[in-house]
Amino acid sequence: MSIESFYEFFFRSLSSCVNNNPALMDAAEPWQLSFQDPATPIAEGIMLFHHDLMFFITMIMVFVMWMLFRCINLYSYNPSTDPGHTNVPGGKSAIVPIHNTLLEVVWTVTPAIILVFIAVPSFALLYALEELIEPSLTIKIMGHQWYWVYEYSNCTLPNLSEHVDDRKFESYMIPTDDLYQGQLRLLEVDNRLFVPSKTHLRILVSAADVLHCWAVPSLGVKVDACPGRINQASIFIKRDGVFYGQCSEICGVNHGFMPIVVQSLPVEDWMKKMYITNILNIIEENPDFQLEGFEDISKLN
Repeated sequence: MSIESFYEFFFRSLSSCVNNNPALMDAAEPWQLSFQDPATPIAEGIMLFHHDLMFFITMIMVFVMWMLFRCINLYSYNPSTDPGHTNVPGGKSAIVPIHNTLLEVVWTVTPAIILVFIAVPSFALLYALEELIEPSLTIKIMGHQWYWVYEYSNCTLPNLSEHVDDRKFESYMIPTDDLYQGQLRLLEVDNRLFVPSKTHLRILVSAADVLHCWAVPSLGVKVDACPGRINQASIFIKRDGVFYGQCSEICGVNHGFMPIVVQSLPVEDWMKKMYITNILNIIEENPDFQLEGFEDISKLN
């Protein structure tokens, strides 16, 4: 198999497994107030927990506003202008302070009950955030001023560890002048992080210089990158797509220019891409490399 035919097969395969459809790009939109579409169980849990809290917040706000209105309405009464107390809002008894034990018990117990209803799903979500499942792939993420370095390791997918483990690359933001049509300003990078969907992943996050934060809203991930410390999180991406994030910790003058792009592919397409990328790296390092034994590689497409 010649080098030319191999490259032809590579670009044909790459176009089939890397989808640049804007509909699959999970990024923030102008004037967006709601969450991005969740792509992991954790992101779904965070969004649902937010909706639960909004129910309680709305009910509390309505009750407090009603109480404020009643207080303003009742206590705006001026007894000096009404000696006979004939125009008291709520009747004459409204001007007499009355101690009410039942009322005091209710406004003490009710907030406690509300906190219990909030705490139960909160604890479940916190437990899910910290739960670690045996991963099929580990990704080491190192923050630098001002770019990210990724490294694959501990791949347990069959017949792929030799093509994935210890593969390391840097990811820089693409300048505005170099963007193609459809790419997002300040969010696109030269090397995306490709991961398999519907696979348990583990990320290990650290930093080489100052504090950074690896955050991707659609994945429900926001992990601090601290020099000299390794933080970890588990990810299970349920669908294919392109997910955008940014460094969420002020890390210097170019803090706003550290985007994150994670693209999830079906496991088969991801394995194909890792396999072909590894062979291309070998060819780049050794131009005289002979592709013996790869005559049937086109069958992968």
